[in-house]
Amino acid sequence: MEKIQSNLIGENVLSNAAEAYSLYKKSNFGEMIGEKVQYSLPEALFLVEKGKMDIHSRDGKKIQEKDLIKKFQRIDKKIQVKYAVFKDLREKGYIVKTALKFGAEFRVYNKGEKPGERHAKWIVFTDNESKQITWHEFSAKNRVAHSTKKSLLLAIVDEEGDVTYYEVKWIKP
Repeated sequence: MEKIQSNLIGENVLSNAAEAYSLYKKSNFGEMIGEKVQYSLPEALFLVEKGKMDIHSRDGKKIQEKDLIKKFQRIDKKIQVKYAVFKDLREKGYIVKTALKFGAEFRVYNKGEKPGERHAKWIVFTDNESKQITWHEFSAKNRVAHSTKKSLLLAIVDEEGDVTYYEVKWIKP
């Protein structure tokens, strides 16, 4: 497969290349927005790292990976944490999509399940291991997961970039 040719337009990575449509259908990368496939920043970074995508600026010049990371950091301060989690889950075979409308970073589908055909199993919140959250913040995250009928997955990234997951479920004693 040839590399997907995409463009960074504002805060969005978009492509209308045949390879983008093919990868979307085959592996659920990106979201269809009109006639184009739009990628989340972690998705785009993952595809660039795997050698499946080139991203170009408005003037048509290819953006080098190191420059891309800098640009993405200006757009999203948590991109490194989000990317570590996205990459880890995707490499384990899960489908990972954004969860902005839920106020979380990601929604994650069980292996083999496709968005639109099934509901996501988890709603994921990411953070660094050095970040502390209050009981109020924890409770709010748990309520979001419960109200959307998903399990809460806290993804904590350590200084080395390794990810530890904590699954939180409601139980009735």
